[in-house]
Amino acid sequence: MLVKESPEYVKTSLAGAISLGMENGRFLRDIKCTCLNLLLTYEAGCKAKCSYCGLSGNRKLQNKPTFIRVKWPTYLLEDILTALKEKRHYFERICVSMTTNHQAIKDTCTIIKECTINSNLPVSALISPTVMKGTKDMLALKAAGTERIGVAVDAATEKLFNRHRGTGVQGPHCWKRYWEALAEGVDVFGRYMVGIHLIVGLGETEQEMVQVIDKAHQMGVLTHLFSFFPEAGSKMADAAQPSLESYRRVQLARFLINEGIIDAAQITYDHQGVINGYGIEIEKYLSEGIAFMTSGCPGADGLVACNRPFGNERASAPMRNYPFIPEPEDIALIRTQLWI
Repeated sequence: MLVKESPEYVKTSLAGAISLGMENGRFLRDIKCTCLNLLLTYEAGCKAKCSYCGLSGNRKLQNKPTFIRVKWPTYLLEDILTALKEKRHYFERICVSMTTNHQAIKDTCTIIKECTINSNLPVSALISPTVMKGTKDMLALKAAGTERIGVAVDAATEKLFNRHRGTGVQGPHCWKRYWEALAEGVDVFGRYMVGIHLIVGLGETEQEMVQVIDKAHQMGVLTHLFSFFPEAGSKMADAAQPSLESYRRVQLARFLINEGIIDAAQITYDHQGVINGYGIEIEKYLSEGIAFMTSGCPGADGLVACNRPFGNERASAPMRNYPFIPEPEDIALIRTQLWI
């Protein structure tokens, strides 16, 4: 049987595959997918055991090919790059994501080189610090053509990180190593050329999430925010998503901090760590709506390119991350969702 492994083969998101004409489907509201996400794949799978992840070695539904809610079909990298040249598309960026596998850094560099040679798109790498050897591997990624990197810390506190990604699930990941990798990334790629992925809804308070967003920002790291979604077969399959009101409040805080509009110290909270003020008049930022878009690496226009359509919700549910600038009717809805 043919073994389909990286670097010859990669997975791509369903949104990416549809955009390249490699899968059938269409997007609600004529959404355009503006980032081609490529995911490394190995027969042995991912060595991590994160409680919420579709790639986890702990997942009960090993034959269910979903990750971040949707299926990720496997293709030859060569076929994807050919389609990228031949098909009309709206991609503004490519993102290559590692899994926790000892071959990942070498194969990621190979894939990024091929993407750089065969496209005129900027390339990001979503890295796994657990399998990287510090600055040496950061420099290898940059030499391969990587423009930006992302680090999926996910959890807002060390305690939650250990519970969901480390010793609590017999996983290999270490909080300290992930923050070391963020610092190494800033040294190699520059301030605000590094992103941290954070997931709202793993057990943190809003105040704890704001604190880690601010910690990253002070380091020169931008936050890319996700809302937890229960992945079937994972240890958190029966957990609830965070309330939409809570997610909206954290989205606005992330935007205001990352854009340098406020200091985190201006944000106020109630006795349960729930945001109840931002220290400024927020009407302007509600009206613009940009705070409630997907957060990720940008395109040439400075707006987010990695827009991940429906990565946090079903198409039938309220959008948590808008993959486009919200329209007036969306803004009206967001206003009702910010406060209980």
